[in-house]
Amino acid sequence: MYLKSIEIQGFKSFANKLVFEFHNGITGIVGPNGSGKSNVADAVRWVLGEQRIKQLRGASMQDVIFAGTEMRKPQGFAYVAITLDNSDHQLAIDYDQVTVSRRLYRSGESEYMINGSACRLKDINELFYDTGIGKEGYSIIGQGQIDRILSGKPEERRELFDEAAGIVKFKRRKAIAQKKLEDEQANLVRVSDILSELEKQVGPLERQSRAAREYLQLKDSLKICDANLFLMETEGTGRQLEEVEKRHQVLSGDMEDTGRESERLKAGYEELEQTLADLERRMAADRDELSQGTVLKGNLEGQINVLKEQIHTEEMNQEHLE
Repeated sequence: MYLKSIEIQGFKSFANKLVFEFHNGITGIVGPNGSGKSNVADAVRWVLGEQRIKQLRGASMQDVIFAGTEMRKPQGFAYVAITLDNSDHQLAIDYDQVTVSRRLYRSGESEYMINGSACRLKDINELFYDTGIGKEGYSIIGQGQIDRILSGKPEERRELFDEAAGIVKFKRRKAIAQKKLEDEQANLVRVSDILSELEKQVGPLERQSRAAREYLQLKDSLKICDANLFLMETEGTGRQLEEVEKRHQVLSGDMEDTGRESERLKAGYEELEQTLADLERRMAADRDELSQGTVLKGNLEGQINVLKEQIHTEEMNQEHLE
């Protein structure tokens, strides 16, 4: 297994996409101070899951994103991918070539991928256990790190020796197992407390259980009674329905007779209305004739009175003459 390539874009001083190709043998990256040589090692450490920004020589994780210059705009993300040859299958993955990538956005969102598939940081750490390639592995020796190893605490040197000896994976598994055992022990204590508490509730729960069984029996009996009542009501409803249907038939016949009688009465009513209209017209004509007769009577009575006066006058004249 060996490192085949490093792809960097937007990471620290690497604004443009850049690919470092590595072949069998020794590859050196040289340049003056400040040219970004250490940024290559930082990129490898970062893509392998480094979370401590001090190890990357920055103040915040967003500092690893290209900040821009007077001539170029800042980048919106940082991306690093390393490709390893795994033809000897030293890595516990069924691929002859493994590409691990990490992408960070200015919003703080971060994603890890193994051969293009999203994964967790934990998956990457477990992939490189006991290979010396992890962010804490001895395969990445930074400036002053040898001096820190020699002058550091025995516990710090022990981590490198464990990594080289290939027992880190087992120690991590042991720590995880011990943590699980402690959690299980706490769960057992909790279960014991729960059991002791439940034992106190056995008596009341037994009484409640008897009451519940009695309730279920009564409930079953109630269901049977409800079913029988429903059947009885259904039979009664059926009989009532038959009676209602018979009455409906009778009433239907009565309605037909009533309809025919109504039509007959309607026709008679229309005839009576016509007769009444004729009588009203005749009464109106009679009233007109009566009015004319009254007027004529008045005229004739006036004429009679005039003639009576003339007769009276003539009689008086006759008496005078006599």
